[in-house]
Order: sequence, then C-alpha cells, then structure tokens
Amino acid sequence: ENRGVTMTNLPEELKYSKDHEWTKIEGDIATIGITYYAQNQLTDIVFVELPEKGKEAEKDKGIATIESVKSVSDVIMPINGEVIEINDKLIDSPETINSDCYGEGWIVKVKIKDKSELNSLMSAEEYKKSIGE
Repeated sequence: ENRGVTMTNLPEELKYSKDHEWTKIEGDIATIGITYYAQNQLTDIVFVELPEKGKEAEKDKGIATIESVKSVSDVIMPINGEVIEINDKLIDSPETINSDCYGEGWIVKVKIKDKSELNSLMSAEEYKKSIGE
C-alpha cells in the first residue's frame, strides 16, 4: 500500500477541490482531472463518459462520469468554463487515469470564465490536510 508515498508527491503547482479534482492553470485555460486519492478510492477504472466540446461547464456540477469496477462517480467542475478539449485517449484507455492521474490521465480542458473562482481552490498542502494525510 504505497498511497502515502504517492500522496506526498502531490504536484505543488496544481490547485485542488474538496471533490478531489485537480486544476492546472495555464493562462486562461484550466486542465482538470481527478486526484490520486480519488482514483485510489474508485479502484480500476473501466469507462469514462466525456462531455462534448463547447459545453458550458458549471462549477460544482458534474462534467464527466467515471465508472470503475466498484462504483460510478461524477467529475465535479471546480470552476465555471467552456470545454475546449477532451482527453479522447480515455475512451479507449480509461485506465490511464489510474496509472497517470496527474499527467496523461487528465479529463477536460476549459476556458476559464472568472479567474477569481480559482481562489476558492486548495493548495496541495491544504488538500493533503483535507484528506487526512
């Protein structure tokens, strides 16, 4: 059980939400995925339902659905935005989220509507505390 080890390697440059999503900010584009903790809880991911490009993504609402051998879970948007890219790779290889949740396993990219919303997200340190690490 190496969860502790990998949790400690929480990427510092990302922002985190209470719903276990991470957000990478580059200019006015945010890349969103689920955290190591979330994929660890879900266990083996077998299917990802992705949104359409151009969809308006609403803060605190589901944007994608992840199905694992154990349960079905929504990916909750940490901010408002417009979906400009989806990770097509997940259609054929949903398990990428398990193997590389902070990298190749990203889920959507959105154009950020309101940058001030990012202030409500947690740092890696705060997120660690929230999950009791």
